[in-house]
Amino acid sequence: MQSEPKAARVGVVGLGAMGLGVARSLLRAGFDVHAFDVRHETLATFETLGGRACISPEKLASLCDVLVIQVVNAEQTAQVLFGGDGAVSALKPGALVISCATVAPAFIEELDKKLRAHEIWLLDAPMSGGAAKAATGDMTLMTSGPAEAYARAEAVLDAMAGKVYRLGDTVGIGTRVKIVNQHLAGIHIAAAAEAMALGLREGADPATLYEVITNSAGNSWMFENRVPHILAGDYTPLSAVDIFVKDLGLALDTARQTKFPLPLAATAHQMFLNASAAGYGREDDSAVIKIFPGITLPAEKAGSEQ
Repeated sequence: MQSEPKAARVGVVGLGAMGLGVARSLLRAGFDVHAFDVRHETLATFETLGGRACISPEKLASLCDVLVIQVVNAEQTAQVLFGGDGAVSALKPGALVISCATVAPAFIEELDKKLRAHEIWLLDAPMSGGAAKAATGDMTLMTSGPAEAYARAEAVLDAMAGKVYRLGDTVGIGTRVKIVNQHLAGIHIAAAAEAMALGLREGADPATLYEVITNSAGNSWMFENRVPHILAGDYTPLSAVDIFVKDLGLALDTARQTKFPLPLAATAHQMFLNASAAGYGREDDSAVIKIFPGITLPAEKAGSEQ
């Protein structure tokens, strides 16, 4: 039997790999879930799950007490709230916005001021865990905001995530912690790609190399998770190269404000920029391995000869 949620009506904007998983988790928890996405086919899928599709963020906001924004960046977040048919004009005083995109601290802090001017609460809530954990409600949320926002968000957060870290009562702290996470994630992916490229160049069997590393001290979560994409030659984007162009750029911009050096992040950022400039920006982030010259997996070579 489904539990009765504390807030009945929740809106989700952005039904990508993680957003659709979040919407499913909220439906399972018994929420009346409405959603908006620019892709009509995605909204149709959402409706088959029992959700309610809306034609705009504004219409969505008119029906919901809590709005979860699951878009890619600051520009899309601002467009959802303040653009044509934006949500802010329809959100009622006392409503809550949960912002999940990885953005600059200055952006989320300014957004909080703008929403408070409309008597709307904001919870800073970037997430980590990927599509699989989003679908099962087991993500990690790095949150910060005032007690009033948490009071409105509690049941929604419990449905969305397995771990909810309350990092402070000021919007922006959650975003700063997420930037640190993305700093590490980007470096680890770049390092995994570089290590695999070195091993391949030196003649190691790729599958055996993967097995050895994942059972040795050089392993990382990103190596274990991303290298199978490389071995399969499948760069269907779960998280794209351009995501880390953005997120490592945010880390560097944040550190630059206090003249703090990030030499590893700078190198990894250049690797992702190189991959994006070569035309791989929308491919899976593991495609950063393609910047290394002469690296061809046996499966790719065999496929090219057919």
